Amino acid sequence: MRLLLMSDTHLPRRAKRLPEPLLAELPHADVVFHAGDWVDTATLDLLESRSRRLVAVYGNNDGPELRARLPEVARADLGGLRFGVVHETGPAAGREARCAARFPDLDVLVFGHSHIPWDSTAPTGLRLLNPGSPTDRRRRPHCTYLTATLADATLTDVTLHRLPQR
Repeated sequence: MRLLLMSDTHLPRRAKRLPEPLLAELPHADVVFHAGDWVDTATLDLLESRSRRLVAVYGNNDGPELRARLPEVARADLGGLRFGVVHETGPAAGREARCAARFPDLDVLVFGHSHIPWDSTAPTGLRLLNPGSPTDRRRRPHCTYLTATLADATLTDVTLHRLPQR
């Protein structure tokens, strides 16, 4: 199963549209994750129409229309792993312990908010993934998103994709 992870798209403020390399990944993804801060409903409509399955949440910059359509926390059982998606996890210091305590029933937590890619594992085994942002690099050299493969209840080939500078 091929996974595509993104967050913090902030359209149309940070970009007019999603980058072409990211859009090109959509037909290949079995599941698309979005960890909030969409800003516009058009991006949600686009991902709902082009994704086989979308697991998504709203973020702190998302207004009432998006909050009416999306949860604060989303969960999905996929290929033998329990996934969760949330926008904010708080400061980097102590993140693993904090998230493991808040989400003891998950194997993988996808999150956003910082725009800074993150891949770590809590002592409990909870894997934390932040794909960064495909439209707002904020203190990073590149805009980013993640892909991964899920097979036999194992997450492999977790790859951070750096987008060309605009």
